[in-house]
Amino acid sequence: MTITAERTDFTAARRAMIDSQLRVSGVNAPWLLDAVARVPREDFVPAAARGHAYIDRAIPLDAAHALPAPLVHGLMLTHAEPRSDDRVLLVSCGSDYLAALVGPMVATLDVVSAADAAARTKGMGQYSLILIDGAIEQLPVGLAGELAEGGRILTGLASRSVTRLALGRKLGGAMSLLPITDIGIPLLGEFAAPKSWSF
Repeated sequence: MTITAERTDFTAARRAMIDSQLRVSGVNAPWLLDAVARVPREDFVPAAARGHAYIDRAIPLDAAHALPAPLVHGLMLTHAEPRSDDRVLLVSCGSDYLAALVGPMVATLDVVSAADAAARTKGMGQYSLILIDGAIEQLPVGLAGELAEGGRILTGLASRSVTRLALGRKLGGAMSLLPITDIGIPLLGEFAAPKSWSF
């Protein structure tokens, strides 16, 4: 197969993903679909997984991380509603795909690894939007502290083997995460809650 033919195949797969995974699930905002159509998802997965880049499930990146399914990113950005004046902190799953989607939409974008984000003990309250590209069991105080007053956070939230997309907003210095919808989101082990004894 030539490179041109391969690109044509990926373009067709990207269009099929938009029509059969995103649109039918209510992800229809033109600005978002344009971004998804523009970014070649196959360039952000391991070489051996390029042929599966547009399937409706997560793609393993390494032994501990995976790229969420396209619908996860579609719903996340639908609810995040990135703005041109947003200062964004993105906690990466190990792939720059979500960064490639979001970067052109916002004023600034800082990307950190899950390990670095989980280790933060103090935040400067400088970001209007935080995106966590995976599911967490707990949100560290230091990472929550990076959110400015009125800012919002989108993440996967894991509880009792169920993952949900969740939205939070900081108001009056306080923030809570509210579940939006149940959906399969790969876990970020760096944000695991401490294990406790039960009887």
